[in-house]
Amino acid sequence: MKDLAFRALLSLFVVAVGTTQVAAHEEESPRLITVNGEAEIKVTPDEVIVTFGVESLAAKLEAAKTANDEIVARALEVARKHGIDDKHVQTGYFQVETDYDHTSGAGYVLEGYWVRRNVVVTLRDLSHFEGLVSDMLEAGVNYVHGVDFRTTELRKHRDRARSLAIQAAREKAVMLAGELEQRIGRPHSISEGHAGWWSWYGRWWGSSWRGRMSQNVIQEVAGGTGGGTLAPGQIAITANVTVAFELADALPQTE
Repeated sequence: MKDLAFRALLSLFVVAVGTTQVAAHEEESPRLITVNGEAEIKVTPDEVIVTFGVESLAAKLEAAKTANDEIVARALEVARKHGIDDKHVQTGYFQVETDYDHTSGAGYVLEGYWVRRNVVVTLRDLSHFEGLVSDMLEAGVNYVHGVDFRTTELRKHRDRARSLAIQAAREKAVMLAGELEQRIGRPHSISEGHAGWWSWYGRWWGSSWRGRMSQNVIQEVAGGTGGGTLAPGQIAITANVTVAFELADALPQTE
């Protein structure tokens, strides 16, 4: 009986200690207000990446490849003519595809070979854009798969966008807390969401994709380019942060 009474007393002690620890933990947990801040900076691009496609068809594979190589060689020469450094010209994506005739009633009959290749050019002087595209097409290039305008100062503008996003988060937290007669204290946690600007130009055949996010802060960055009828407009650099602030009672108003 003594052992049973001792065990019961010990169990009650463990439960009491556990309850006290939970209560203490609840008291120590700060009251938080968690908000999301977004920002977008619009900048004028200062470079463009153009993806050209070269496609050749011939009855023999070697003939198709030779014809494709000749057009690519002329395309590389066009890039040099426009003052584009060799390091800013890349031949990506290479494909060989058989071409069959299946309408003769004799099954699939091999008629020839398709050879396809991409030439990716990074152009820093946008005044050459229209001339570059025209000269490439005259040199035998078949397709313009992608035109992606970019900025060489992406890091600087991305940092600015993050700063604006944090500012937007703080202003939102102050406004929401004020509506409940509360105020915000020090930040408890900060995390960055999907941010930045990106553009994937087509290294595959005939595809390109680009995207951007919404915003609640817009900052215009002045700039401009000229030349011909080109109007590159502006590109968006975005940032997104989530901040949790400690929540406190509003300070009493003084007379």
